[in-house]
Amino acid sequence: MATDKKEMKDRKPRADAQRNRNCILDAAKREFTRAGADASLESIARLAGVGIGTLYRHFATREELLVAVYESEMEKLSDAQQILSNAMPPVEALRAWLLLFVDAVETKLIIAPVLNTLIGDPKKVFEASYSRIHRAIGNLVTIAVRNGDIREDLDPLDLLRALVGVANVANSPDWRKSAHRLVDILIAGSRPVEPDQVKNIGQRQANPRRAKP
Repeated sequence: MATDKKEMKDRKPRADAQRNRNCILDAAKREFTRAGADASLESIARLAGVGIGTLYRHFATREELLVAVYESEMEKLSDAQQILSNAMPPVEALRAWLLLFVDAVETKLIIAPVLNTLIGDPKKVFEASYSRIHRAIGNLVTIAVRNGDIREDLDPLDLLRALVGVANVANSPDWRKSAHRLVDILIAGSRPVEPDQVKNIGQRQANPRRAKP
């Protein structure tokens, strides 16, 4: 009995520490999104419900916190693939995941310039998550193809490239709205095409004057 009490006592600080860390990461994501990567660490600590000392015990520098936020968001995005696949029809799961990917792109856009200044080359930080993200989108597309919702010749990475392209090109603060619209366009364009439809498209391209206005 005494041993059980001792184990519970030893386990509690670790549970509290993990909870504090999660609260800090959640608060940091919200503050970085709202105020940029230079958001006040004191504000993040207040939002997380912890003291600034607790924040620094978990993340000694702003750089560490930024990297941890990015890695946490990528982990959530990767894990969401299985959760969405279990809860939704394949094409709906793919659409929902792509919308989450847009949020992840926003996080990277906020963090990347600062990491570039702080550590010189943030590529290693980002590359560590790429394989997990590529595997997640690959699984979603494979399931949707098997279900007959998506065309077989779709390259899953083309979907990601299109969304990243919108984020990098758009200068307006509402680029996310454009990216969300693009998700629906990408899903519609990824639907299977019947052979007769392909033939008709080819005929219209070969004879543009015959195409209906």
